[in-house]
Amino acid sequence: MSCRAAPWSRPSHIAGPRVPTPARPRFALGSRNLWKNSWTIGAGVSNMFALPSTLFRCMASSGSGDGDFARSTLTDEAAPFPLYSWPDKQRPRVCILGGGFGGLYTALRLESLVWPNDKRPQVLLVDQSDKFVFKPMLYELLSGEVDIWEIAPSFTELLKNTSVQFVRDSVKLLRPSDHLRRKPGEPCTGGVVHLESGTVIEYDWLVLALGAEAKIDVVPGSAEYALPFTTLEDALRVESKLKMLERKRFGKSSPTIEVAIVGLGYSGVELAATISERLKNTGTVKAINVQTTVCPTAPQGNRDAALKVLESRNIQLFLGYFVSCIKEAPTSDESSSTVTYSEVDGDHRKLILDLQPAERGLKGQTLDADLVLWTVGSTSQIPRLQPPDAPYVIPLNGRGQVETEETLQVKGHPRTFAIGDSAALRDPSGKLLPATAQVAFQQADFAGWNLWAAINDRPLLPFRFQNLGEMMTLGRNDAAVTASFIEGLTLEGPLGHAARKLVYCLRMPTDEHRVKVGISWFTKAAIDSLASVQNAVSNTLTGSS
Repeated sequence: MSCRAAPWSRPSHIAGPRVPTPARPRFALGSRNLWKNSWTIGAGVSNMFALPSTLFRCMASSGSGDGDFARSTLTDEAAPFPLYSWPDKQRPRVCILGGGFGGLYTALRLESLVWPNDKRPQVLLVDQSDKFVFKPMLYELLSGEVDIWEIAPSFTELLKNTSVQFVRDSVKLLRPSDHLRRKPGEPCTGGVVHLESGTVIEYDWLVLALGAEAKIDVVPGSAEYALPFTTLEDALRVESKLKMLERKRFGKSSPTIEVAIVGLGYSGVELAATISERLKNTGTVKAINVQTTVCPTAPQGNRDAALKVLESRNIQLFLGYFVSCIKEAPTSDESSSTVTYSEVDGDHRKLILDLQPAERGLKGQTLDADLVLWTVGSTSQIPRLQPPDAPYVIPLNGRGQVETEETLQVKGHPRTFAIGDSAALRDPSGKLLPATAQVAFQQADFAGWNLWAAINDRPLLPFRFQNLGEMMTLGRNDAAVTASFIEGLTLEGPLGHAARKLVYCLRMPTDEHRVKVGISWFTKAAIDSLASVQNAVSNTLTGSS
């Protein structure tokens, strides 16, 4: 299947299914007037995605490159949908889709750069959540090490001292126009974005940083019974399930809580270590991996540290197996000691996982579980956002990721950048870069700089990923940190734990949030240390008496 951009036959009119003109929506965005909800009533605007030809025309500019920014001649009266109202009619308009590491840090990078007064862009950040989530520390929510506000601050709080605007909404459709051929000197915009609320955003520059979603519907029963662990909502749901199981188990010697984790990459290992430490002797973690090792892409030091921790705790490893089916246990197995999966405080039914061998010499097995966590597989959001009449306008690879140039620009789209999990960028050896926070951090810096360069008619820089090392949590006071610049060095245990938290504290989005989080973590560490000293003294006195 070809992934080349297909030019539209009629760029001045975008066809779409015909529907009746909807009623004018209301938007609760506070007292500030960010939206202009103007609608055209009549037969001429009945197309769902139809936009007037003026939407893709800008006022004439004397420049020849992408650095000149003319304004659209589109008026509110001509728009079939409510248009986002940019504060300034002349300055460049940058729309960033996705508020994860790539999107938010690109916005903050743009804010930190020095701009000519007439070139400083207006930046709009769009995300479906009202909170930025520091995903590498979601595991600490299960161990109780961090509070939600520390790793999931609101965008409003983070952006309050900047000029970046934030809109909470989901992306429905992308309509880029920067790939269309135009006559020399003919002005243009970058395109438009349709949001689920019905609002249309016209932009000059676009950054795709939408990330990936968990792919949970892999085998029969996985979508119905397994839980992913990629978002704040997922982490809170898992926390709620664990609390429910712990309440039902409290004060009883049996049965133990059984948690099955599918996949033993970084996420699966960190979940297994965190949950096993939390449950201690009251539960068992059953960890399943299709390969015969854990964290196959991790440095040897991290992999050895992870395996040592997993084997020292109440964790059963099923290596060389894949899950073929998840189902409920037969009703005949129901007993008074069971509780429900579908409702937090209802009756729970045991789940059964059918395991099939992926290696010769192994036999199929059946596992029981109270909770199943799925950590393998993800899917890109970009394919479903392509225009139905131009499904290949944004070039994608086989995984649904956007094909980009070394400058992070989408191939064939000079005004569109793609970073993070949305982008398919390869290192000099031709290997796809991993979908990690570290890659997104570095790409955000380059995307911000290259936007500055493009707007100011300067040369763009090719992105070069620098692997600084890898880190993973293995419990409340345990972690493994391998630095790439020191051959063979891996920090483990409390030292690795302290180093990991220090690095992540320094990586928080803003200086203000860094200070708040740093004080909070230091205070908690001091209290925990004092409690440990008191317990040690108490045990010593008790033993001597």
